[in-house]
Amino acid sequence: MAVVVTEEMIGVPSWDLYELSIPCTVFGKPQPDLADPWYDLRLCGTGERAPDGTAANTGLVLRTPYGLDDLVGADTVIVPSVPDACVDEGQPLPPELITALRRAYDAGARMVSLCTGAFALAEAGLLDGRRATAHWMHTAQLAERYPKVQVDASVLYVDDGDVLTSAGLTAGLDLCLHLVRRDLGAHVANQLARRMVVPAHRPGGQAQFIESSVPARDDEGLAPVLDWARARLDRPLTIADLAGRAAMSPRTFYRRLQAATGTTPLRWLLEQRLALARELLESTDLPVEKIGELSGLGTANNVRHHFLKHIGVSPSDYRRAFPTAP
Repeated sequence: MAVVVTEEMIGVPSWDLYELSIPCTVFGKPQPDLADPWYDLRLCGTGERAPDGTAANTGLVLRTPYGLDDLVGADTVIVPSVPDACVDEGQPLPPELITALRRAYDAGARMVSLCTGAFALAEAGLLDGRRATAHWMHTAQLAERYPKVQVDASVLYVDDGDVLTSAGLTAGLDLCLHLVRRDLGAHVANQLARRMVVPAHRPGGQAQFIESSVPARDDEGLAPVLDWARARLDRPLTIADLAGRAAMSPRTFYRRLQAATGTTPLRWLLEQRLALARELLESTDLPVEKIGELSGLGTANNVRHHFLKHIGVSPSDYRRAFPTAP
C-alpha cells in the first residue's frame, strides 16, 4: 500500500489529517491474528526524502523515506486528498505526481482516492469514462473541470474494479474497509471494523445525505428490530413484519429506515443476507444450497444470481478466493 503525501500536506491543515490517517490506521497496524502477512504500508512524499533510518514508514512524519518513484511497483496506490488550492483555486498539481500516478497504473496498481484525491486521479486521466465520486462539496468542481468523468455526487464510494473513489471523511474509512473485505474477506473486515468501533459494512451505493449512518443503539424504534431481523435471515421477512415488530406502520418504518441508513428495507435485508452468505462461504464448507437456506437468499441459483450481480463473482469463485478459516 503506497499512500501519497503531497509536500503541501506535510504541514498540515488539521482537516486534511483525517483522510491521511484513515489508510494508516486500516493498513498500517499489523493484525497477525486476522491475517498474516498484513499490508505493507508506505507513505510516499512529493518532497525531499528523509535520510535512511530517520523516519518511520508508518504514522505521520515530516519527511518520509519513500518518494514518488515508490508508487511504481505498489499493489495499491491511495491518494487521500490534494491541497485546497488545487481544488478551489485551480492551482496545478505537481506534474511529477501525475506522471507517477500514470506509471503506477500502467504497472498494474489498483488506484484509490479519498475525498479530493479524486482530482489527482482525474488529472492523470485515470477517471476518464469512469463513474467516480468525491465529497459532495467538491463534486460540482470535479465534474466541471473533468467533463470526461461520470461524477456521482450521491454515493459513499465507487468500486470500478482497478480504480476506486470515495466521498470525504468517514466515507474514506468505508472504502478502506471495503478494500480489506475485497482482499482478505468479510470475516477479517468485520473483525477489524469491530476493533475500530465502526460499522462493519456500509455499501458504496448508500447516500452521502443521510441523518445517521447507523441507527443509534438506544433507538427503541429501529435498532432492536434490525437485530431481530439479522437473527432471522433464514426466514421470509417482509416490510410488514419489520414494521409490526417496531410497532410502526409500514410507511413510517420505511421512512425511518431510509432516513437512518440511506437504503430501503428490502435492500437492507438483501445486504444483510449477502453479508451472511459471504461469511459462511469463507468460514464453512457448507454447500451453496445450505448457505442459501441459512442466509435467506433461497435456492443455489438465487445465490449465484445475487453474487454475480452484486459481488461480481460466483459463490464458488468467491470461496476459492477466501479459503475456509480454521
